[in-house]
Amino acid sequence: MNTTMKNTIMAVSTFGGGAALLCLLTFIHINQGNVDLPFATVMDALLRPENTLEHHTVRTLRLPRAVMGILAGGALAVSGVILQTVTKNPLSSASTLGIHSGTYFAVVVTTIFLPSALVGNGIVTAFLGGLLTFGFVYVLSGGGDATPVRMVLAGMIITFLFSSLTSVLQIFYENETRGIFLWGSGTLVQNDWGGVTFSLPFIGVCMLIVLAFAGKLDTLTLGDDVATALGQNVRNVKFITILAAVLLTSVTVSIVGPIGFVGLVAPHLIKLIGYRSHLLLILGSFLWGGNVLLLADVLARIIDPSFSELPVGAITALVGSPWLIWLVLRMKRNSSQENGAVMAGRNSIGLSLGRVLPVLITLIIVTVGVSLVSGNYGFEPLVGFRAFFGEGSTFMQDMILNLRLPRALVALFSGAVLALSGLIFQGVLRNPLADPSVIGITSGAGVGALMTMYWFSVSAVWIPVGAMAGAVIFFFIVMALGAKAEFQPTVLALLGIGISAFGSALIQIMVVQADLGVASALTWLSGTTYAKGWEELIQYLIWPVLLLVPVLAFSIKTLDVLGLGDDTAKGLGLRVVNVRFQMALMATLMAASSVAAVGSIGFVGLIAPHLARLLVGSANQKLLPVTMLIGGVLLVAADLFSRTLLAPNEIPSGILVAIIGAPYFLWLMKRKAA
Repeated sequence: MNTTMKNTIMAVSTFGGGAALLCLLTFIHINQGNVDLPFATVMDALLRPENTLEHHTVRTLRLPRAVMGILAGGALAVSGVILQTVTKNPLSSASTLGIHSGTYFAVVVTTIFLPSALVGNGIVTAFLGGLLTFGFVYVLSGGGDATPVRMVLAGMIITFLFSSLTSVLQIFYENETRGIFLWGSGTLVQNDWGGVTFSLPFIGVCMLIVLAFAGKLDTLTLGDDVATALGQNVRNVKFITILAAVLLTSVTVSIVGPIGFVGLVAPHLIKLIGYRSHLLLILGSFLWGGNVLLLADVLARIIDPSFSELPVGAITALVGSPWLIWLVLRMKRNSSQENGAVMAGRNSIGLSLGRVLPVLITLIIVTVGVSLVSGNYGFEPLVGFRAFFGEGSTFMQDMILNLRLPRALVALFSGAVLALSGLIFQGVLRNPLADPSVIGITSGAGVGALMTMYWFSVSAVWIPVGAMAGAVIFFFIVMALGAKAEFQPTVLALLGIGISAFGSALIQIMVVQADLGVASALTWLSGTTYAKGWEELIQYLIWPVLLLVPVLAFSIKTLDVLGLGDDTAKGLGLRVVNVRFQMALMATLMAASSVAAVGSIGFVGLIAPHLARLLVGSANQKLLPVTMLIGGVLLVAADLFSRTLLAPNEIPSGILVAIIGAPYFLWLMKRKAA
């Protein structure tokens, strides 16, 4: 077969087949709804409209939704093409670089505090938020010297940070943000043609600009130096095309909310077919982006035939997260290994345990004590002291002994087991970025816990069993993928992003289907010590400390041997595969017990081991007690501030930890890049 014939077949398949599929999906999409309409009625509504309810349903509700899906999917796909070219990063998209979270956060802030500024569906606010977010990610990941892995990691942490801040606002301003949860998860619901008529001019202008710059984008793929030598003003080309990409993202977010992974999947479909010219890449990506998003919306309504509106963003994440994992593994095979781990604790202070442990224990006692005597009425040490020792009012005695004390102990034990879990994962995987939340374990535990509560409708006693089952399943997936990636640190962290996104999508679907209250769902998903007591402490947290910590203390030296590398460890007689599996399984069980008790709290397992290394060095025997104590005091402090910062309102402890942990993680990345 000659080249011309091959190119013709490829073009017909890509564009002709894509257009045919788009027409088919549009027709299927229009025929879906709460009310079944005969085929003839739908065709009459499209071709011979009349002033009837059925025809109005098709033309003013269903058809605008389908058209909006095509426009939004196409815009997100073209945005992905531009971002991948400009950043030289095959993993770039509005979702992986955090642009979606920035636009969403900006719109929520404006909705609450400055609603009069929400002109034009909030597109100005969304655009500025997305542009600033891209700037943050680009600078923090190293600018022009950023590697693909580092850039996506920075985008992940920015997403964590903005998502936490957004959750705080939605919890405390539930009335002002009522109805925004479904939009925030991505939805194509349209009540008229307003969204289409608003977004079409913006998308049209951006498409003309991008198509005009297609040749210049082709030149950029040769490298900045070559492009400059060929007469291109590289800085202007990047600036204008990035503005167009962010505007395409912003206009879709302002209408349909943040819908992830379309900008990752569609461009790579076209690239896999063989197209490299940006003119054809842009046109093909727009067409197939529409197909991807329409297909996701069709699947959402097939999965939930009650039409209670599953968020289409969750469906695209279910499809896109495996795609991200495949791309990461493919990139790993086709490129040289990147030693991009964020090493922390290399320059330790080198303190002895005899000096560190008493200080940490004292700090825990003081923090717990302050927590016991702090509440809605501020800091009351005398009242608390008297109540604790059986004096004072019965009310205060009950408040301190049966509410505040067990809650503080739940925070202490949860923080300790999460921190120890992070230490074990970092040692087993030789990955200083490993943390139960970063590599997807807590996401799996959350899926298992929610399925137990709301799908199987069993007793609450089974919640920890469900959490552990979900964590173990996700653990096996992580270990299998980690083995393929040779446990390369930053690649494994990227795989964790994909796994976490998959778990988060399942959680979103369950939250919507179970019809949970938005504030209560966000609070649980963010991780909270609110209303936790003796029951959670005894059922979920005591046993991992009593059973697993002694075992780990006995075998912790094997982590030092694993740190020497697999070949050296085998030469020293260590059964590497068995040890890695057993210790990682124990770390998974500890993370699952914490999720069952307090929900998904991230970053404790990342921050605590790093701080411990800064204090006592890298010997794991020293790290074990120090890490546990640091993790405990971190979560006790977070619990204290969650109750007192905005009293009588309460911030979920997990959100506070994320707000602290995300900047710390970014600082580590910036320090490494420097």
